[in-house]
Amino acid sequence: MTAPTRQIAHSLAHAPGWVILPGLIGVILLLAGDAVGILWLTVTAVVALLVGQYRARQAAEQQVRAAELYRIRSIQSTEIARYHAMNPNEFEHAVAFLCQRDGCTDVSVVGGAGDLGADVIATGPDGRRIVVQCKRYGPTTKVGSPDMQRFGGTCYSVHGAHVAVVVTTSVFTRPAVNYGHQQGIRIVDGSALAAWATRTGPAPWM
Repeated sequence: MTAPTRQIAHSLAHAPGWVILPGLIGVILLLAGDAVGILWLTVTAVVALLVGQYRARQAAEQQVRAAELYRIRSIQSTEIARYHAMNPNEFEHAVAFLCQRDGCTDVSVVGGAGDLGADVIATGPDGRRIVVQCKRYGPTTKVGSPDMQRFGGTCYSVHGAHVAVVVTTSVFTRPAVNYGHQQGIRIVDGSALAAWATRTGPAPWM
């Protein structure tokens, strides 16, 4: 076996599985003195190189995406922890700030006794009336269907909402989610709130 042939054989031994069979065919043709074997091996080597480069780029892109996702989740985790540390009144003002920051006007905090379900009322960037109910709950307390139904009974008929939103630091039960979808109420759980606050996700009226 000549030195070039030994080198080719060594390369094939360390090549990806899909390259081995075409490579062996090329070696057999080459050993048989067929010039086509050289061409076959050259094409196989070029294809293997291109595929290898493509896979390397894919792996690098995956690493970049994973690092960016980790960074975003770290920021969001810090942000939601900040909201959990607030009392309900502070949370309402924090949500009002987010509305104003993202282009709403006439933003007012109206939560309190007799608020009939509305905590924050604002005019959206497109002129729609936005009515928000804020639920500053702990991680183990979920927003249930009764909460949603009470808000649903007033957000449109009493407060004239074009966009009705319930924002919580926690999560919603499945019946609450279903009710929100049926009534056109936007639901913002802790993860969506953190994304909104850190500008890694949309505002509720988007």
